[in-house]
Amino acid sequence: MTAKAEKLLELMRNSRSNWKRSDLDKLYEGFGFVISHGGSHDIIKHPDFPILRTTLPRHHELARGYVEYAVKLVDKLLELQQGKK
Repeated sequence: MTAKAEKLLELMRNSRSNWKRSDLDKLYEGFGFVISHGGSHDIIKHPDFPILRTTLPRHHELARGYVEYAVKLVDKLLELQQGKK
C-alpha cells in the first residue's frame, strides 16, 4: 500500500462522485490488486485474497457505485490484512 493510494482512498471516502477509471486503477494497484483485461470489462483481483475481486468497465467516466464498491473492497482488504497479523 502506497501513501498516494491511502490519500486517494481518503479522498474517495469523502466524495464518491466525479472519479475516472484511471483513479480507480491507481487505488487498486496502490493496494496490491492486479488488473487483468477481459472482453469489455477488466477484472480486479488481489493475489493474497482471491475472494476480493470485482470488474470494471473500460469507460473513462464511472458511475458512483463503482467508487463506493472500491472503497468497500479496499476496507475489506485492510480488515483481512489486520486479521492475518
